[in-house]
Amino acid sequence: MTLPLDGILVVSIEQAVAAPQCTCRLTDAGARVIKVERPEGDFARDYDHVVHGESANFVWLNRGKESVVLDLGKDEDKAVLEAMLAQADVFVQNLKPGALAKLGFAVSRLRKDYPKLICCSISGYGESGPYKSRKAYDLLIQAESGVASVTGGPDAPARVGISLVDATAGFNAYQAILEALLARARTGQGADIAVSMFDAMAEWMTVPLLHAEGGQPFKRIGLAHATIAPYGVFKSRDGADILIAIQNDREWRVLAEKILGNAALGTDPKFATNPRRAENRAETDAAVGQSFSKHDVAELMKLLEAADIAFARVNDSMLLSQHPHLRRITVGAPTGPVSTPAPTPIVNGEQRRYGAIPALGEHTGKVKAEFSKK
Repeated sequence: MTLPLDGILVVSIEQAVAAPQCTCRLTDAGARVIKVERPEGDFARDYDHVVHGESANFVWLNRGKESVVLDLGKDEDKAVLEAMLAQADVFVQNLKPGALAKLGFAVSRLRKDYPKLICCSISGYGESGPYKSRKAYDLLIQAESGVASVTGGPDAPARVGISLVDATAGFNAYQAILEALLARARTGQGADIAVSMFDAMAEWMTVPLLHAEGGQPFKRIGLAHATIAPYGVFKSRDGADILIAIQNDREWRVLAEKILGNAALGTDPKFATNPRRAENRAETDAAVGQSFSKHDVAELMKLLEAADIAFARVNDSMLLSQHPHLRRITVGAPTGPVSTPAPTPIVNGEQRRYGAIPALGEHTGKVKAEFSKK
């Protein structure tokens, strides 16, 4: 089966999450990705060993890649990288700004020597600007960009519990590379792309920023909505947390009649409109909470679904593992098969296969032999 990026060669000097996220998507789309690792390997390999000896982060983002160990302090390994870049369509790297140039692979030089090469650099704050030399990790950028300030409850900011910043930067890089490939098909020219983790989050913070600049800054209220009620978490009789989202007054009337068992609440002037419900949030939530506490979670979810009320169970990771809607793929790994959530896109009529997670340096000999002949 031919995939969209079949025939595209990607060379990546990558570690951690952001750049591997980008190249994982390129691999899924059919590109050949050669992952260049230092002799000790991508440090994400040793974040943990929870997947029968493998790192959860590493198995998430490195399927289908070829692992090549190069010591870029050695001239012979620099020559191998140079030979690969001479043949590559895309070069991705997330070293500290300036580090690549010190090794002799400045993007400006690569673009001159290989005009068709698409170069994408991923960093914390970009290749220029006052913070360009700062170290940057996911949680640091969540704090610096203000994401943490709109996350959590009233008492304190909180981190988003997944690698939101890294993943978003990686997807931004993937998108920009696809655009550059389309442009190159018309012009024959490559590109110099810079993606920063800070920019990724600052752009996602547009709505809170505009609210703050308009004099109405967001307030942290946990799993609830600042201006809509009832829109929050309520407990079932058996202790499960159910999040409901009432978006309009018609839905409130349905909830009052079919779930709360009190149709009069739907038209009561104190609750009939969202502004009044928000104004009387404590009483609104108390009515919902009292009703929900009379039902076990399975029965409650059936009632909500039958009434077409928007709801979700507040699951943890183990409940997600058992979720009936969860799609999975299985890929090989050095210590055995790994089952992970499936990539998001579903292309009708297309059945994709996903490559194995490479052992450190698994493809070094093969790749060196291949590119030493060029």
